[in-house]
Amino acid sequence: MDTITDPAALAAALASERPPLLLDVRWQLGGPPGRPEYEAGHLPGAVYVDLDSQLAGPPGASGRHPLPDLTGFAAAMRRAGVTRDRAVVAYDGGQGWAAARAWWLLRWAGHPSVAVLDGGLPAWTAHGGPLTTEEPAAAEGDFVPEPGALPALTADEAAALARRGVLLDARAAERYRGDVEPIDRVGGHIPGAVSAPTAQNVGPDGRFLPADRLAERFAALGATPGAEVGVYCGSGVSAAHQVLALAVAGVPAALYVGSWSAWSADPGRPVATGPQPG
Repeated sequence: MDTITDPAALAAALASERPPLLLDVRWQLGGPPGRPEYEAGHLPGAVYVDLDSQLAGPPGASGRHPLPDLTGFAAAMRRAGVTRDRAVVAYDGGQGWAAARAWWLLRWAGHPSVAVLDGGLPAWTAHGGPLTTEEPAAAEGDFVPEPGALPALTADEAAALARRGVLLDARAAERYRGDVEPIDRVGGHIPGAVSAPTAQNVGPDGRFLPADRLAERFAALGATPGAEVGVYCGSGVSAAHQVLALAVAGVPAALYVGSWSAWSADPGRPVATGPQPG
């Protein structure tokens, strides 16, 4: 388990002698908080993890969802029961962004086996999977982060990558062009970045496109296994989903965690607008 899993495979894994640890990461930009949804019903054995407080640091100059303090992140993951020798499966309400953020952070921090439940909780229930309101008493984990297992970019590195490689902008196309900007200081994109909306990684059911179709999509954007690829979004959440989609397609990619929220907060950073050339 190192990218995605489906409900049938997850059900089989949960029935095995060494079931994975489940993390419920339901979250929506701007709320409401996911904890009440977790308490109303979640996968049996799942532990709730809060994206804003446990999978990100306080918002500021480094972005709206910067990397969390490593000590605090490690403690939160151990409280959730994360151990190095047990697989982890993260899921959310179906969009996949929050679960992908948990996937990326744990993989970046050196956990060897993390997957996202493709389609999240809706896919699980559609498959006939049960839900419960019982909260497990998670045994303390032993996970010790070793950051750097997945590549991360600084703002300067993202700018340089846009010039020499392929930097994908995972936001909606209208935000890339600068037509609208509902959240950050200014609209537009990092000069040289390529528009690649995260929403196009999935089908109408919210599940990832097949690996070959994802590979075709990214190849058309210049993101191939031999290219140097980076991704950013608004605040490093939907871009994690894009990095996961690229991994499914067999394309390694680096994440600019600060993303547009950090880039646009610095008035010294250049901003491009309009459609990409060609």
